[in-house]
Amino acid sequence: MPNKSIVPDTIARPGSRYSHGIEVAPNARWVYVSGQVGWSPDGRIEDGIEAQTRRAFQNVLAVLAEAGMGAGDIVRLNSYLTDAADVPKFRAGRDSVMGDAMPASTLVVVDALIHPDLKVEVEAVAAKA
Repeated sequence: MPNKSIVPDTIARPGSRYSHGIEVAPNARWVYVSGQVGWSPDGRIEDGIEAQTRRAFQNVLAVLAEAGMGAGDIVRLNSYLTDAADVPKFRAGRDSVMGDAMPASTLVVVDALIHPDLKVEVEAVAAKA
């Protein structure tokens, strides 16, 4: 049984590409991915929120690939932005990498991240039966 998206008709529809809940398959393997940012493998910070978002999600998927998982196995995302005005570009960057995956998700605007040039951080939880 794959993980199941839960979007009840009794509450407001999600405002973007996410699910209100995810039911995890029995006996699933779990992977917790630490916060990933817009650093490329060479240590360079990507330029702009959309590029940083793409890189952060690519980094999440690289961690999951090492565990034999992919975007469709993500059951929970927490994302942190430093500017609420960046939400549309964040969504565009996320959707370009995540495709049709719709994990449970929270987006929070924070004052700052670990480096002043970083604009987004993403952490994930994945499960696969």
